[in-house]
Amino acid sequence: MVTAAEAETYSAYDDFAWFYHRYWSQGIPFRLLEAVERLVLADLQPGARVLDLCCGTGRISRALAERGFRVTGLDGSAGMLEIAAEEAPGARFARADARDFRVDAPMDAVVSLFDSLNHVTGEGELPRVFSCVHRALVPGGRFLFDLNDDSSFRAHWRGESFTTVEEDHASIMRGEYDAEARLGTVNVTLFRLMDGTWRRSDVTVHERCYEADDVLAWLADAGFMARMYRAEADLGMDDQAGRMFFVAEKKA
Repeated sequence: MVTAAEAETYSAYDDFAWFYHRYWSQGIPFRLLEAVERLVLADLQPGARVLDLCCGTGRISRALAERGFRVTGLDGSAGMLEIAAEEAPGARFARADARDFRVDAPMDAVVSLFDSLNHVTGEGELPRVFSCVHRALVPGGRFLFDLNDDSSFRAHWRGESFTTVEEDHASIMRGEYDAEARLGTVNVTLFRLMDGTWRRSDVTVHERCYEADDVLAWLADAGFMARMYRAEADLGMDDQAGRMFFVAEKKA
């Protein structure tokens, strides 16, 4: 599951979980379900086992469970999982590291949406994720995930600041992208009124920009047959330019 060092890393997302659930996990993730239904779910039988990897606060897990699948959600943040358990009572949740996890029973499909795997930033870590997913799937099982490409980071991580002010909370958010290092960084400062006291928390979120050819090579090394789809050009998702979808099938 999650080691002490990894737990410390993921705990940075705990104070961020309520903000993520309220603002980040509503619109785009559900838009991405169109690709999941087209590329994976259409071929699954009712009751199939689906793993929602890096499930966050469980909105996608809930949508999958409502479609009749047996859903397990994995995430490294206890704060995210606490909300997920309330959001998706029809799914099972466990705290685990995407780079090092096992499942109790083989999965028919694994999904990881909303550029979750861009958050895997360390050298050699994304191939570790792929190896774990391969082990978790039944022969012929599919793995679908999306990643932001360089054009998306350049367009949306431009050093601008965004603020939110409500009666019980306020936020300041600034994103930057280092094109040479291929690393995006979002710094978020949150103020939240809790039990009559304003509480401040500071969160830094990193995302790594990956080349499609590298990702496909790592998937092949892990034992997958894989294909990449561009959201705009291949799937007609005009509002998701710069997003890549990868569909990987475990060889039978």
